Amino acid sequence: MGAYILDLSIIAILVIGITALNGVVTNRIGISLFGGKEKNRFVDKSTSIQTGWKTVGGEKK
Repeated sequence: MGAYILDLSIIAILVIGITALNGVVTNRIGISLFGGKEKNRFVDKSTSIQTGWKTVGGEKK
């Protein structure tokens, strides 16, 4: 019974992991193929919003 639970757990982890990785890879391919001029739209918007903010935290290295 223990071996069955171990096998089931390994298969579940593999299925969930492969599904998550598949989503990330597919998203990256879609952005690079169909992104056009707006590939960095969200990064650029985030950077423009954060311009002028004070840094919080420890020392900058």
